[in-house]
Amino acid sequence: MGTVLKHIEEAKVRGNKLLAVLIDPDFGQDEALLEQTVQNACMAKADLIFVGGSLLTSASFDSCVGLVKRWSDRPVVLFPGSPAQLSGHADAVLFLSLISGRNPELLIGHHVTAAPTVRALGIEAIPTGYMLVDGGKPTTVSYVSQTLPIPHDKPGIAAATAVAGELLGLRTMYMDTGSGAQRTVSAAMIAAVRKSVELPIIVGGGIRDAKTARTLCEAGADVIVVGTAVEQDPETVFALSEAVHG
Repeated sequence: MGTVLKHIEEAKVRGNKLLAVLIDPDFGQDEALLEQTVQNACMAKADLIFVGGSLLTSASFDSCVGLVKRWSDRPVVLFPGSPAQLSGHADAVLFLSLISGRNPELLIGHHVTAAPTVRALGIEAIPTGYMLVDGGKPTTVSYVSQTLPIPHDKPGIAAATAVAGELLGLRTMYMDTGSGAQRTVSAAMIAAVRKSVELPIIVGGGIRDAKTARTLCEAGADVIVVGTAVEQDPETVFALSEAVHG
């Protein structure tokens, strides 16, 4: 087992909730703002730094990951939107399989393309079941993935999907409504998945304030991922960290 997955699993066993700050590589084109965001995340005691996005408009992915790694004393984990989003600067990569959709490229196709590079780079791969949930409006990830999200009010579908992922041998579940979503995954859906699987549950999308982050932790989320809120106000990470860790 790799060290990042071990850290996540051990935190779950102890009942400790984790905070991950998600960096959009396009956001990283402003190096001063990127440095401030990473340093704030570290000072706020965020546990993980994720880097990635559904669609990149710049060619600076590897350099962005390198800068994040230089400025961060936390594990840097790739959250790739495509096989091109890989970097040897990272500590680990969420090896995502979009199990909520039926797009074969995102279930296994991209993995075949990316696997030799991941092995050659020597970074830890974390087998992750990615479940896209309706966040109230179409998002980049739903458009790019060409898949329908799980309905917001259907926790049973999410639970059954998570069980299938667990039986297939995946090691974490990532429930996401996408960047800029109007709402996050419901507490009821998280609770249903938590009751159904033993795997660590990662939740992201639409989390803008400390109260929401705490509610999702209480529902059963093990890792809370925040991105847009921190981009818009780098100082908000301190309140989010207190809510998750408190």
